[in-house]
Amino acid sequence: FGRVDPTTVNGQGNDFGKQYRTGVYFHTKEQEDIAKARFEEEKLLYSKPIASELRPAMPFWPAEEYHQQYLEKGGRSGVPQNAEKGATETIRCYG
Repeated sequence: FGRVDPTTVNGQGNDFGKQYRTGVYFHTKEQEDIAKARFEEEKLLYSKPIASELRPAMPFWPAEEYHQQYLEKGGRSGVPQNAEKGATETIRCYG
């Protein structure tokens, strides 16, 4: 929730379309319960409704190779970014 605007429907930054939607996708009942609780906490922080999805995980197909490690490769700007978990650098690939 800290890296996206969860109230934006099908988009982030200047990128819009269903492929840019945000969500949390769970595999187990425990994951679903944890995610639901977090959604409840987060919705109190926004005046608009949360648009991010909360759904069961579906089959996943990796993107093309040139999309892999997009931030580390520099995204649109050509300047590599830290994409490690916990990184605090602002994502520059949007917009």
